[in-house]
Amino acid sequence: MYFPQFLVGMFATSFIIAIWAELETGSVWKALGWAILAMIILQVGYVGLVVRLALKRGSEDTEADLVSANSTTPVHRARPR
Repeated sequence: MYFPQFLVGMFATSFIIAIWAELETGSVWKALGWAILAMIILQVGYVGLVVRLALKRGSEDTEADLVSANSTTPVHRARPR
């Protein structure tokens, strides 16, 4: 996932939530609070996704290492003439 693209999306989403919350509540402070809460939730989700991808990639490498460590090279027998 491309981090600058994520940041643009996060700020756009927070801005939209802030506008929506201000229109619903009439309070700029509540709108700011909702926008900050949305940013925190998005950041936690992003970090969770990155950790999941890193753990998934690490387990794939481990499985490949185990397969290659347990495999033996094929034995080529000389053919009789």
